[in-house]
Amino acid sequence: MTKAFNKYLITAALPYANGPVHIGHLAGCYLPADIYVRYLKAKGKDVLFICGSDEHGVPITIKAKKESISPQQVVDKYHQIMKQAFADFGIDFSYYGRTSSETHKETAQAFFKKLYDKGVFKEEITSQFYDESAQQFLADRYITGTCPKCASAGAYGDQCEKCGTTLNATELINPTSTLSGNKPVLKETKNWFLPMGAIQESAEFKNYIERIDTWKSNIKGQCNSWLSEGLQPRAMTRDLDWGVPVPLPDADGKVLYVWFDAPIGYISATKEYLKQEGRLDEMESYWNNDETALIHFIGKDNIVFHAIIFPMMLMTHGNFNLPENIPANEFLNLEGDKISTSKNWAVWLHEYLTDLPDRQDELRYVLTSISPETKDSEFTWKDYQTRVNSELVSIFGNFVNRVAVLCQKFYEGNVPTPNACTNELYLKAKQTLTTDVNESLTNMENNLNLVKIRDAQADWMNIARAGNKFLAETEPWKLIKTDPETVKTILFDAVQLCAKLAISAQVFLPKTAQKLAAMFGVNDLSWNGLNAHHIVLPGSALGNVEILFKPIEDELVEVQIQKLNQKRTQVPVVTPEQSAVKPEISFDDFSKIDLRVGLVTAAERVPKADKLLKLQVDLGFEERTILSGIAEFYTPEMMLGKHVAVIVNLAPRKIRGVESQGMLLMAGDGKNKLVSIIPEQGIEPGSEIK
Repeated sequence: MTKAFNKYLITAALPYANGPVHIGHLAGCYLPADIYVRYLKAKGKDVLFICGSDEHGVPITIKAKKESISPQQVVDKYHQIMKQAFADFGIDFSYYGRTSSETHKETAQAFFKKLYDKGVFKEEITSQFYDESAQQFLADRYITGTCPKCASAGAYGDQCEKCGTTLNATELINPTSTLSGNKPVLKETKNWFLPMGAIQESAEFKNYIERIDTWKSNIKGQCNSWLSEGLQPRAMTRDLDWGVPVPLPDADGKVLYVWFDAPIGYISATKEYLKQEGRLDEMESYWNNDETALIHFIGKDNIVFHAIIFPMMLMTHGNFNLPENIPANEFLNLEGDKISTSKNWAVWLHEYLTDLPDRQDELRYVLTSISPETKDSEFTWKDYQTRVNSELVSIFGNFVNRVAVLCQKFYEGNVPTPNACTNELYLKAKQTLTTDVNESLTNMENNLNLVKIRDAQADWMNIARAGNKFLAETEPWKLIKTDPETVKTILFDAVQLCAKLAISAQVFLPKTAQKLAAMFGVNDLSWNGLNAHHIVLPGSALGNVEILFKPIEDELVEVQIQKLNQKRTQVPVVTPEQSAVKPEISFDDFSKIDLRVGLVTAAERVPKADKLLKLQVDLGFEERTILSGIAEFYTPEMMLGKHVAVIVNLAPRKIRGVESQGMLLMAGDGKNKLVSIIPEQGIEPGSEIK
């Protein structure tokens, strides 16, 4: 951004309310947004920081089927879990809403109706995929097939996650319904389309595109790829029973497309917040005001929706600002693999706090240090340990502790009074300190303005490095014997530097900044304090002096690595065969078998295999692929949602090129009967069978 703003509306991508929050979410979107917001607030800017749970869309309905509960129960559960996780890590939203609220429903419907009344939408009857056995139209994520662009199997009906291409479901090769495993048929249905191609040619959109050319390369790359191919109309409604109902008389059984519905959540959440604060009359000052900057923080998988589709919605509606910037991040990987919620390959925030209580700022620091701003990055526990121990403990924490301890030792815990010092050693070191600190502060602020959060934090750490260098060059613990007056000035300067670290730390490490401010009596954390010479007055008493960071021990790291490796372990499948009574075994042999309750979340036939079904089974602690020879007795739709008994500790076995990771227990007579062994009463997936 080249223009200076006094008012900011910052949004962070609405997370799907279908699971807890992991470190990839934090690093990719919410932490950089929070750091930027804290910086703006410290500068005295008027800032609203808006987010909320995205509670519609297919991921929610898939989760509901997996857990055998309603979509509303799913979102009620995970909304609270996510909201608490963000709060625990200091993500300081002005308001965290939810798209299942009545205000959001009214806002989204009114937005759609405005575009409809203006004649923006094109009403079309098209052929959409329909699952005859499930008797419903299929949302994009309920259809998989081969990507027409890269030929990768398993592409979804709206996007290929392998190559990133955005798709229409009808473009897929060999489409399959994830509900039944059957090939869907095309059936006519009416929907309302946003004419993106026509909007692309409008003068307003072409003027807006000039902004994109100033944004990060990953934003420009994705947008230019879309725009160069020419945009196609996109349906803004869907044939589903979960979502915001389309507010038209001839639209029964239809809801707003989740990517039309969700970004309107930023608007409805702003409305709810301002109403709560008694400031609803200020709505236009944030959403329709040339002096307000709208900035979206997102991950790279949301770029096109925020940079193209939502701006098109806003400009065709009118009365809304368009985004000034969209600083999207890439993905964070974990210990050599992509983070996967379905495989439980993640560091969950709530688990982190259980294992490392009250160490939120350590994780904030490490994730910011490896922030995937321009390319994918990787989190490892060994690197986490190294960064905490060698930087937070040995550089920042060491400097602060040395200053506090010396003040306690020499001045009874008070800030010494400086004097006109002529000591050449001091004067030379002070000149170097001033130059280094001013340069670091300038670079930090420039990088924060450019939303280069990782570089800004590195600049902040350089301030502490300069402080350590200053103490090493002046050696006040030695000089106290020969020149105690100079030592007063040295430590006074060091205290002021600790105060500057506290002020600037508030954007990166909020809990630590509060501790540091209390330790040195910094009462005003506004950004202007960085320019003051006397932030802490001479003679002030230090507060409670404490160690800010403790080293991460090898044992803790090993526990976390072992915990991850247990998640990585994949287990088995073999199809049972009918036979005579097998040889006798001991009880010890039997006790080695690990039997668990599973829930079938997806089922499909295996091509060219009459007896095999490919099942996705939720075991509570992870989801596995299991091939089972039951296709002569069970159709895929009969297995979907069924609880099953699973042997989970067999060695994996490849069957027709697919690794099967478990075995279902079935009962049969070896001829024409086979039945699933299921619990008598409902029980959670993952429960042991004893």
